Amino acid sequence: MTVCPCRIIVRMHINAKENKSVPRPRKRRNCRHFEGDRVFKPRSIPMSDLEVVRLGIDELEALRLCDLEGYEQESAGTRMGVSRGTVQRLLKSGRAKVLRALLDSSALVIETEEDEEAEQGSAG
Repeated sequence: MTVCPCRIIVRMHINAKENKSVPRPRKRRNCRHFEGDRVFKPRSIPMSDLEVVRLGIDELEALRLCDLEGYEQESAGTRMGVSRGTVQRLLKSGRAKVLRALLDSSALVIETEEDEEAEQGSAG
């Protein structure tokens, strides 16, 4: 399958200051506020000895809506304010991360919007 070069150009913005291509800004996703535990790890293994798998709040929300609440991907996308394709990608990556954490005895850390904003603030 070949990729049309014009699609790549459409998805990239030009940073005028540095004259570099940068990814398009990520669309805001409507996610339910998360108040539960944020770290899940195997018992009796110190956190410092574990590999960390980070699950985004948007991936968790897609998993909740589709796998727990039983919504179709289209309906879940409408609730989250994203396309069905985005929900499908979130489900795929979220399921893979959860399984990797369980099967590899890794720590699963749920990242909230506040974590992402703090990370962006320190990077910029």
